[in-house]
Amino acid sequence: MREVQLGRSGIAVSEFFFGAGGIGGMGSSVAARGKGLSLAQGIERLNEAYDLGIRVIDTANTYGGGRSEEAVGRWLDERLPEDVLVATKVGGRVEPGQDRVDLSAAHIERQLAASIRRLGRVDLYLSNAPDPSTPLPETLSAFAGAIEAGRIRSFGVSNVTPAQLEEVLSVADRERLPRPEWVQNSFSLLVRTDERDLLPLAAAEGLGYTPYSPLAGGLLSDRYLGGAEPRPGSRIAEAGAIYAQVFTPGGLERVERLAARARDFDVSTAGLALAWLRAHPLVTAPIVSPRWSHQWDAVHEALALDLTDGEAAAIAELFD
Repeated sequence: MREVQLGRSGIAVSEFFFGAGGIGGMGSSVAARGKGLSLAQGIERLNEAYDLGIRVIDTANTYGGGRSEEAVGRWLDERLPEDVLVATKVGGRVEPGQDRVDLSAAHIERQLAASIRRLGRVDLYLSNAPDPSTPLPETLSAFAGAIEAGRIRSFGVSNVTPAQLEEVLSVADRERLPRPEWVQNSFSLLVRTDERDLLPLAAAEGLGYTPYSPLAGGLLSDRYLGGAEPRPGSRIAEAGAIYAQVFTPGGLERVERLAARARDFDVSTAGLALAWLRAHPLVTAPIVSPRWSHQWDAVHEALALDLTDGEAAAIAELFD
């Protein structure tokens, strides 16, 4: 697996990240806590990710109500990998009475300390989403202080629009504070909102881009071809509202076209979807979250398939 640079941070990362959001639940959903990977399954997936060459683990203090961070921390203690970077997030609803995203300095201070207790360390830190109630200079100063104190190495932003990203960068420059080094948004063949404005902006500003949900909750696979219904406990069954705009007859028709093209390359539909992201010139490293061991096959296929610019463009046209 290749190493790539995370924006202009000077930090080298693997070309895929492992997303630990399925350990102890399904992302930040309170209703789905306990419905994801067990601790044993999570440790198994972490070992498989490391053996494949993945060297960045992505989690958040909200995932599984903290169970994801606890599992990652336990794995780090047991395996003692010296070459793994740990990424987590702050701002989500985790504290009693918290009813909004909170990126105040006090909240960041408390939650970074809690994440470090669970994980052992935090290398890469992300804002979970924008917080319109806290002045940006306060949030950026809190991240700057964490870097200066050696508690994190760099920070990024997640779930931002182009306008929000522009504002963050402008305030950082005006206040002479560190800039975020990368963006983490949802992006896939089925969800390409960022392709028009945000990706070019991030590239022009020298930022990395690490997309989550690269398979759109499993829709970009063979799983739902032929009208198959979501299985109980699947991402689509548990978080269907998130994917409602793409889990449609039109969306599935596009996936059928992708499946036909995948057969030409002798790979799975998921493998081709990941290969397309890997070949995207403005994508740094997609975040993959296999629930079962056999789902790593798609990542292996993507790593072995170097799409040409023409092939990648033709695949994108299937979804236009």
